[in-house]
Amino acid sequence: MRAKTIPHAEYEILLHVMSNIDIAPVMRNMGKDEHSKKRVIQAADNVSDLIGNLLERRLHKLPKEHPDYEPKV
Repeated sequence: MRAKTIPHAEYEILLHVMSNIDIAPVMRNMGKDEHSKKRVIQAADNVSDLIGNLLERRLHKLPKEHPDYEPKV
């Protein structure tokens, strides 16, 4: 599928980041003890929420034929 708009390309890039980036090395390097592990897990959840929000805000801008397209309500 070709990028039809900038938000369409942004959506696909963000989706790729969420689906394919392995943060396990960050967890291993930064989660050295019980407390730092909790912080890294919370940080990962926060970043996931941020990217999820960015994805959600682009759904109505996707081409109508895109499987994830949702009209703005």
